[in-house]
Amino acid sequence: MRKAFRALIAPTITAIAAVAMVAGISMVAGTGARAADEPELIFKRSTVWKFLTPDHKLATYAVDDPLVEGVACHFTVPEKGGISGWLGVAEEVSDISLACRQVGPISFKGKFEQGEEMFRQRRSLFFKKMRIVRGCDARRNVLVYVVYSDKLVEGSPKNSTSTVPIMPWGDQMPAKCGDYLDD
Repeated sequence: MRKAFRALIAPTITAIAAVAMVAGISMVAGTGARAADEPELIFKRSTVWKFLTPDHKLATYAVDDPLVEGVACHFTVPEKGGISGWLGVAEEVSDISLACRQVGPISFKGKFEQGEEMFRQRRSLFFKKMRIVRGCDARRNVLVYVVYSDKLVEGSPKNSTSTVPIMPWGDQMPAKCGDYLDD
């Protein structure tokens, strides 16, 4: 009877140990230089209740543009609960909303390319990433931000766009984003 029980439970224990090991390696590998780039959690709201495991949630985060002083972006992403979410192995869906605003006088810390990545976050254990990219509509002096998710094999066409017209702040004249485009 003990041999039968061990034969039944051994593959389950081995699978759980493998998942825990991969999750642990991913967490260790993900720490370090990117720690300063972590978004700030504003709040979470449950959308689906799960018994004995974490609920599915919507999470809203804030991130400052590292190259453009005076611009902040807020994005909301779904976070899976359940056992796979609890273990950190769930592949998150690509539904992401984005809003970026001028929150102070805008100044540029350097030049940038159209479509340059401003922020990146993993959305699955291995292959899926959420990206926020930045561009400049020089004619209108407007910064344009787009959020989307990509995957090693196949990305998602789901995206969200937000624009930030560069306006005067107090008595300070606005910068021209076209002056900071890398040709």
